[in-house]
Amino acid sequence: MKKYHPYTKSRREMSTIEYGNYLTVSEPHKALTHGFRRKMGRNNQGQITTRHKGGGHKRLFREVDFKYDKINIPYTIKTVEYDPNRSGFIGLAQYKDGEKRYVLLPKGVKVGEVLVTGENAEPKVGNRLPLRNINIGTFVYNVEVKPQGGAKIARSAGNFVEVIAKDAGYVDIKLPSTEVRKVPETAWASIGEVGNEENRLINLGKAGRSRWLGIRPTVRGTAQNPVDHPYGGGEQRQGRGRRRAISVYGKPTGKGQKSRTPKKYSNKFIISRRRVGKNK
Repeated sequence: MKKYHPYTKSRREMSTIEYGNYLTVSEPHKALTHGFRRKMGRNNQGQITTRHKGGGHKRLFREVDFKYDKINIPYTIKTVEYDPNRSGFIGLAQYKDGEKRYVLLPKGVKVGEVLVTGENAEPKVGNRLPLRNINIGTFVYNVEVKPQGGAKIARSAGNFVEVIAKDAGYVDIKLPSTEVRKVPETAWASIGEVGNEENRLINLGKAGRSRWLGIRPTVRGTAQNPVDHPYGGGEQRQGRGRRRAISVYGKPTGKGQKSRTPKKYSNKFIISRRRVGKNK
């Protein structure tokens, strides 16, 4: 991590990643990029579905391959690159047949390494196999929820999933949230853990860096008016005035309260719910 001398108030405690120690190129592969319009937390009707998002620096979209549908064709990592749309590093993979794709890089993989996706691939860091062929206790990332559905789980910097059991056509995995769930044994996963694990140590240092990332200010509910938030109103500072914490929409939130849909289709695959609060 790079630290700064506190020559201004905003520089005190600020830290960044020394990208020069990791990245090999500064410009992306043009054929795998295109412009796009960020949703800014809104749905297709323009209604806010995720609060406190908007603005931020203009970004170029990199087409990262999460399908890994080129089986048994080795590829070589040509670059290590920064992607503004995710916390992990990406790399340009050139397959033996000449095709180039961006892939999410695991910790420890460097330029020049040869990796492969295959049923009987060697279980080394970066290779991709079906979960049924991965040993118990192995750390994996880019895990599929459904076979051939593309990687959905453990894609952010420093994250990994642990394979803990196999039974009756399913594999039990422990997620970064501590939740334990079942996934079909025919789903695929990559060996290792996502790179750029120092990302969690970044201290933004000032409000401006949050705005560059597209994060808008969060106002305390108790500081708002009664019309704007359930905690609003009153003279001077107030407690929330209710037993359970709720969101601006009146739904339970925080403090270990269950907010998952009781009849969600995937509930049957969850073996152990995630731990919350001090027990996590």
